[in-house]
Amino acid sequence: MAGCRLAVEQATSGADAGVTEGGVLRIGDSGDLTPASLYAGAPAQTMITGLVYDTLIRYPADSLKPQPALATSWQVSPDGLTVRLTLRNGVTFHDGRPFTSEDVRFSLTTYANPARAGQLARTAALITAYDTGDPHAITLRLAQPVGNFFDLLDLVPIIDRNTMADFDAGRGYNGTGAFRFTGWKPGASITFAANKNYWKGPPHLNGVEYVIVPDVQTQVAQLRTGQLDLLWSIAPRDADALTARTRLKVVKQTGVTHNWYIGANVRAPGLGDVRLRRAIAYAVDRDRILHDIYQGHGTVASLPWPQYSPAFDAGLNSTYGYDVSRARALVAEIGTVPTIPIAYTTGSLDTEAVAQIVQADLAAAGIRTTLQPMDYAATLEHLIRGTYEGLWITAHTYTQYTPATLPTGAFPFNAQKNASNFVDAEYRRAVDTAWHTVDPNGTEAEAAYRVLNTELLDNAFVIELFNNENELAMTPALHGLKWSKKSELDLSEAYLGR
Repeated sequence: MAGCRLAVEQATSGADAGVTEGGVLRIGDSGDLTPASLYAGAPAQTMITGLVYDTLIRYPADSLKPQPALATSWQVSPDGLTVRLTLRNGVTFHDGRPFTSEDVRFSLTTYANPARAGQLARTAALITAYDTGDPHAITLRLAQPVGNFFDLLDLVPIIDRNTMADFDAGRGYNGTGAFRFTGWKPGASITFAANKNYWKGPPHLNGVEYVIVPDVQTQVAQLRTGQLDLLWSIAPRDADALTARTRLKVVKQTGVTHNWYIGANVRAPGLGDVRLRRAIAYAVDRDRILHDIYQGHGTVASLPWPQYSPAFDAGLNSTYGYDVSRARALVAEIGTVPTIPIAYTTGSLDTEAVAQIVQADLAAAGIRTTLQPMDYAATLEHLIRGTYEGLWITAHTYTQYTPATLPTGAFPFNAQKNASNFVDAEYRRAVDTAWHTVDPNGTEAEAAYRVLNTELLDNAFVIELFNNENELAMTPALHGLKWSKKSELDLSEAYLGR
């Protein structure tokens, strides 16, 4: 009776009669926390940055128009070299300390440290001076103007300068966000409690539990039986089955594009020859992968950009169509080709199936390979360090941002240091031209993107397969779920109803 009375009280306690207060949202995913790579963007890491921390501005999921967050307004000088941000008053960290301009300075300089593996560290490093004389405003001075500076302000979490030892060890995260970090059990779970003093107002949920479930089919089973409320990602085949046979919901993360690709370490035997990389690009049957494995949930592509990106080029996007004869001809030109390892991330039957199809397609073109399964932590480590032994299959993001952000920041593409160890003066020149074009939608930018696209296709160190929007599976009781442009979950207004 006491339990029933509490449930009734929770269901009717909100100011909005339709909103249920209380409850703990249980989220299932396979990835564990890697504290040293918090900025790298893996799911467990983005759970921390999305729930515990705020950013200065926030892009809506479907546009690149900055919206106020911890910064309430901003002014950019005509030459693009000075940015002044007015900061929100009355914001406190979870330990009660007031948020000030010094926290902005510390967060941006920390993110700019290359050792932190923040993918926009190059953009952050352009800030040469910080004026923090006013605790409620900050002026940033840049070495050069760039077109993606607000992408940085959307991505960098505002962290606490006084608790960095805990931050680095995964013992504690002190932010200004809607939820407080309460604990991490490696291999098991990460837990959060509502921040009752959140500047937007207290969340409806009492807390959140991120449950680490390595096996994807177990995740689906636990969602079906009510042990989990939300899966951060679900395979299209499972998504179709859930919506056809249960009341569970599947929602696309609109505006968050995942691009599946084959990466090539150009220092590995054989892969330094661009003819072999192009042969691989022609040999893979993208349509088969998309339709047989991903049930048509996506679009095949030779370039990384979604259709709404100013860098999208419909003509160039079909450059590498399925052409086994052309692939064989390129292999014949080369002569002897070594056996090449293909790494892929375990935990998903779909990813394993893709790797098997790629292996079979390459064999048909005369390219012998071996498959190398590895867990997500190893995948992330290889991406950051550029230590793959040959090819690898995984997904990247960042194409939903300003086009210059991908080749200046993302691990597979960064012109200064990338996972492929690809170094080329013409590619760097094309990237820098796009990056320093202040208007990312103007005619000058369009010309720069055409050159950049040609460099990506000609060099084929990243071989795009297809892109799709991530899909979330959830109980019909979950309402008010949102997400950031970076795919972080926003649970500040979420609640568990009937």
